[in-house]
Amino acid sequence: MATKWVRRIAILLGLALLVSFGAWAVPRALDPTDHTPEKRAQDKRWVESSPYFWDRQACRWVGLCGLHHLRRDPPSRGDQQRDREWPEDDKIRGELRRRRATDWEDGAPRTDRKRNVRDRRRVLRDIPDYVTRHAPLVHLYSGEEFWPSDMKEHVEHMTVFVDDECLNNSDHRWTLHNLHELNALGDLIRLRSNDDVETRPDWLHSHHNIPQPYEDDPGEVHKERKPSHPHGRPRDPIEREPTTWYDVDKSHPSRRISDPRRLRSDTQQAKRLTTRGHKPDRDGYSRAPAVLVVVDKGSGVVDAFWFFFYSYNLGQTVLGLRFGNHVGDWEHCMVRFENGVPRGVFFSEHEGGQAYAWEAVEKSADGTRPIIYSAVGSHAMYPLPGPHPYIIPFGLLKDVTDRGPLWDPSLNKYAYHYDYALDAGHADDSDKDAPDREQRPDPDSLVPAAENPSAPTSWFHFAGRWGDEVYSLADPRQWRLFGQYHYVTGPDGPKFKGLNRSKLCQLDNCRISYELDPHGTWY
Repeated sequence: MATKWVRRIAILLGLALLVSFGAWAVPRALDPTDHTPEKRAQDKRWVESSPYFWDRQACRWVGLCGLHHLRRDPPSRGDQQRDREWPEDDKIRGELRRRRATDWEDGAPRTDRKRNVRDRRRVLRDIPDYVTRHAPLVHLYSGEEFWPSDMKEHVEHMTVFVDDECLNNSDHRWTLHNLHELNALGDLIRLRSNDDVETRPDWLHSHHNIPQPYEDDPGEVHKERKPSHPHGRPRDPIEREPTTWYDVDKSHPSRRISDPRRLRSDTQQAKRLTTRGHKPDRDGYSRAPAVLVVVDKGSGVVDAFWFFFYSYNLGQTVLGLRFGNHVGDWEHCMVRFENGVPRGVFFSEHEGGQAYAWEAVEKSADGTRPIIYSAVGSHAMYPLPGPHPYIIPFGLLKDVTDRGPLWDPSLNKYAYHYDYALDAGHADDSDKDAPDREQRPDPDSLVPAAENPSAPTSWFHFAGRWGDEVYSLADPRQWRLFGQYHYVTGPDGPKFKGLNRSKLCQLDNCRISYELDPHGTWY
């Protein structure tokens, strides 16, 4: 009898250890990002934030955190939910009411160009014609709930927090023209929503920014390009490209690896393209401006980064539970040019993204503009419509894209030129080894294009987060199952998306695809 009980206890202990090991190993296997000691320390503090002993133990040992918080999280609450009653002593609502008392000022600082020597010496440049000619077109999802947003409107609904303390800005007004001054106030800077985002206030949805519909059927605006490559054609860029345009920056010039006559013909093609002119109509216009940042990498290589801002990222669902929500959302694509000829396109997806040769991507009917598909809720960017599973196997967690409203970001944008080398060289000797966000920005590293000489630049150098910090385990809005959070921290701004990168991809492990693969992933 004793032997039987010992065997049962041993089996139970073995199962418990197996479950605990699985809860430890599964999140690490599913998360393609690195786990630094700093991240592990943050995770430990996050788990400790729960006031309940059994919640902390379940979180540590079996990866189930905040089970008592689980509930449905629909995209829209409806008007009847907006004004639901909250107890007056509720800590979250009390904090949100205090935030609403703060002010944001809309106006730009007035400068006297006659007295400002730096402004007089600054030469504004036009955006190259080929950048506009090959600007992307973005299919937003037909059932989208959170549309493109104006970052100026976004900050009006936010309060600055420095090192988890609300900043008393009664003596100062923070705008897109002075936002980078916050960098000097602390290491942990966040913009936090003045509203409980679970009530889905109107400014999160930005319905007024839905692109204007095309007169023709959007399906007629472009045509899908079916790749057709000869069997056995090399897939490695070094075996098929004339130069090393796919891995170049000012410190590592492009090298010729093919017949120079082929490169010369491509350059002549670019000259022919730039003489035609580009006359877009108003179809596809959104009141939310996109952000275009043009970066010269040397050797005739130019990267055109197109950034798209949304006030809210709605995560996807697994078995009815939603994961990955966050306030503020920066997505981007990048078109790389060599001597004015488009060579490749990068599509951002969550923590990474995919790179494609120009010849592979779907384009507009005239063959000049790449077509991008924005996923519902997350706004991740893909080259094809349809489902796009990621992270969790068996397609349980997936993005979905379709041929919804077509957005032409070139019609309304902030346009800039950025010199990353100038920015890096502006750091003091004492902080030369510090990461980019800790270095003092050079005010001349980002210059507005000639088409918008008064465009704000301070926001670009802001080193904080554009949305709420990950909610603690004590917050009733938060849960985490096997490493996947209901709410995560808001994003960094465009400056910290690797604008100085030599490769197309945001991460070092970069694979350029020459065919569209509906099952392709970046990890």
